[in-house]
Amino acid sequence: MKELRMAGKKVLVTGAGTGIGRGIALEFAREGASVALHYSHSASGAESAVAEIVKNGGKARAFKADFNDAVQAKKLPSQAADFLGGLDILVNNAGITMNQPFLETTVEQFNTLFNVNIRAMFFCTQGAASIMEKAGHGSVINIGSVHAFGAIVEHAVYAASKAAIIGFTRTLSVELIQKNIRVNSIASGWILQENQRKVLGPEFDEKAAGMLLPSGFIGEPVDIARLAIFLASDESRYIIGQTILCDGGQSTILPCTPNFRTPTKEQWGQGYVPGR
Repeated sequence: MKELRMAGKKVLVTGAGTGIGRGIALEFAREGASVALHYSHSASGAESAVAEIVKNGGKARAFKADFNDAVQAKKLPSQAADFLGGLDILVNNAGITMNQPFLETTVEQFNTLFNVNIRAMFFCTQGAASIMEKAGHGSVINIGSVHAFGAIVEHAVYAASKAAIIGFTRTLSVELIQKNIRVNSIASGWILQENQRKVLGPEFDEKAAGMLLPSGFIGEPVDIARLAIFLASDESRYIIGQTILCDGGQSTILPCTPNFRTPTKEQWGQGYVPGR
């Protein structure tokens, strides 16, 4: 039997009704943690994950909170801690996206994305840190995106909110490490989720799309979950305030380059580099 790295740990995962958050919650439970799963709209996804965890002998419960409301976000950690008997780890995964031309973006749309993607994260972490400070330890993992590092048209609001997570993570980590609470973040690349499949439609060629990435495939929630577990464990005790890219190599490719899987025909360096 393998050693369960998260045995005895008490974890809150926000946005755990679908996709990455749900996958993170399930993987923490597989590693022995007791888990509180937050959701806003996806009750069925969160509850089915809870049922799976409990069926396998774990401890879990789903909690609803509207992350457009900062008060609900701040209260959530204490509600989770009451059920779990404490709180060791917070995974701030909850987030929403939108594509909209910059000149057509409304104040309401802007506020909605920033409320959920960064304001709720800020105040949820505030609530969690108060609990962790009393316990004398803790780990906070913020889930961001490669959108903070590269541009995709019509994603100005989303990218801005994800870039804010990097600054929040870095600055907060210096303050909270003094209370023995480590803060890091993960910038996720393309992780194929059920909501994306609905938008992409039945004709979407997953294999062909995956070949656009150096990895040769599109990631799954478990790929982010395993990194989150590493960052929550003592194995990463010397990692503080960092944003780690987990994107299948997407961000390593220079823009405006030819197909990286095709050998280069041009011979650079002729006449001044030996052997060229």
